[in-house]
Amino acid sequence: MFTGIIKEIGRIIKIKDKTFDKEIEIQCRKILKDIDKGDSIAVNGVCLTVTDTGSQSFSCDASFKTLDNTSLKYLKINDPVNLESSLTASDKLGGHSVNGHVDCTAKILKISKIGSSHIISLELSPGIRDFIVPNGSVAIDGISLTISEVKNDNFSVVIIPYTFENTNLSGKHKGDIVNIEIDMLARYAINFLKSSRISNIDSQELKDKILKEKLKEHGFTE
Repeated sequence: MFTGIIKEIGRIIKIKDKTFDKEIEIQCRKILKDIDKGDSIAVNGVCLTVTDTGSQSFSCDASFKTLDNTSLKYLKINDPVNLESSLTASDKLGGHSVNGHVDCTAKILKISKIGSSHIISLELSPGIRDFIVPNGSVAIDGISLTISEVKNDNFSVVIIPYTFENTNLSGKHKGDIVNIEIDMLARYAINFLKSSRISNIDSQELKDKILKEKLKEHGFTE
């Protein structure tokens, strides 16, 4: 489990092909003291297992399935990557709950600067359309962000200066591919509503009641 709060920007220093899989070595500094062999770490929002650690880097394997479903297949030597170690009981619960299980990838359509912030517009896959809503949460390359606008085939997020400067977003350009993970709460809520057999499920009052009960059931509210 992760929070979408990036701890450090690492850098790819080695990519080794292993038949269908790849071994990736990442140079970093701050996060090394928090990880050991066998630990989970989010690399651009993808949960990977640490296979080895050194004085200035760690290694992990990306399976063929992970490569097929994420942007990791596009990584090159010297590319910057967002890093977050897994959540511990003593960590602050910033951002939102992130599993590190990427739902899809998306292409960046436009990056605009307004004042000191940036607006990034991304293509919206039909498969996640129901889960992307204004003011909802989404993880982009592992970064917890708030959705600012949703259209038929794209959505936008506003990036504050600190996030832009302390993640790999500062190096992104139009056409780049990023990893998308939808909000866990949105997934539970929408799936539950879709599976309900109640005839008057279109009632907003009933939807709100069911959602509150579901959130309480899973321990998100009291």
